[in-house]
Amino acid sequence: MQKNASRFWMRVWQGRGILAMLLLPLSLLFRLIVWARRRAYARGFLASARLPVPVIVVGNIFVGGTGKTPLTIWLVDVLRRAGFSPGVVSRGYGRQDDEPEAVGPDSAPGRVGDEPLLIYRQARCPVVVGKKRVAAAQHLLHLHREVNILISDDGLQHYAMQRQMEIVVFDGRGAGNGWMLPAGPLREPLTRRRDITVVNSLNFPAPSNYIYSPDIFLLRLTGSVAEQLCDASRQIPLASLPELVSGRPAKIAAVAGIGHPLRFFTLLRAHHLRFTEYPLPDHYPYADNPFEKMDADIILITEKDAVKCFQAKAIMNDARIWVVPVRFAHSVQLEQEILEKCRGYRLA
Repeated sequence: MQKNASRFWMRVWQGRGILAMLLLPLSLLFRLIVWARRRAYARGFLASARLPVPVIVVGNIFVGGTGKTPLTIWLVDVLRRAGFSPGVVSRGYGRQDDEPEAVGPDSAPGRVGDEPLLIYRQARCPVVVGKKRVAAAQHLLHLHREVNILISDDGLQHYAMQRQMEIVVFDGRGAGNGWMLPAGPLREPLTRRRDITVVNSLNFPAPSNYIYSPDIFLLRLTGSVAEQLCDASRQIPLASLPELVSGRPAKIAAVAGIGHPLRFFTLLRAHHLRFTEYPLPDHYPYADNPFEKMDADIILITEKDAVKCFQAKAIMNDARIWVVPVRFAHSVQLEQEILEKCRGYRLA
C-alpha cells in the first residue's frame, strides 16, 4: 500500500496536471508556513545554537531519497584526506528514544537507524544519532575531542542547529514539477539559499534550470562488483555474474528498500544485467524474510538493506544474496570547491 501510494504521488509530482493544480492553494499555504518558520529562526524568535566546530549540512528539499547518505560517506573521506577530523550526526529513522546515542559496531539498525549504521561502517568515523541534532552534536563532541568538523546527514530544515555550509542533493528527477508539498515534491522553495548543489545522476535533469544554485555539480554513483552477504571476501564483477545455472538461464532478482529504488536498478542495467525488480518501501525493516520464497538464483541488494539483513540469521545464511556497494565517483572540482569554502573555518 505504502509503495503504491509513493509511486502514485511521484507520478503526480512530475507534472502540473489537474490534481497538482487543485492542491496548489495548499502548497502556497505550506510555503507561507515554511517562510514564517525560517524567518522566526533568522530573527531570533526561535532559538538556534552555534556549535564550537563548523557544521556542514547534507540534505535535500525533494522528499524521499536522493543520495544524501553516500554523499555524506564521500564527504567524510574528502575532509579526512584534507586533514580534518570529521564526525557525523543524524536523526536515525524510526528511533523511539529521544536521547542521543553513539553508533557502534554492535548497534542494531532498529535502534540507531539503517543509514547512520551504514555511515559508521563505511566512513569509519564517530556517528551519533538523536532527534535533536544540537544535543547529538554536543554529545559527539564530548565523546570525541579530536573531531573538529561536523557533518549533519539530513537536517536541512533543522534550523535549531546553525551551520556554515549547506549542500543540497537532487537526483535524476530534478525538482519534479517545481512546486512545494502537497502539489509538488519540494519541502522548501527552489530559491532557498545553499552553498552547493549536487545532482546525483548520469546527466542533468531536464529542465536543469529547475535547480537553482550558484554552484552546481554532477556527481555519479558507481558500483561494479557484488559481495556475497554471508562471506564478504567473495566478490564478483557485476558484468561477470553467471548467465547460466545448471544449464539454464540464471534467474537474477534485484531488491531495493531505499527512497528511489529505480536508481539502483538503473545502475545494474548499466552492466547489461537482466533481472526481476523487487522495490521495497524505504527503510524496510526485514522483520520477515522476503527472500525465502523468491524464485531466483542470485539476489542483488543495496548496502542500506544489507545492514538490516545482517541481523537475521536465515537471511545471512542465504548464499544467493549479494550486496552491491556503491560510491560516488571522484570529482576534483567539487572537492576543491568544498575545501575552498572550508578554508578559514575556526576549528576546535
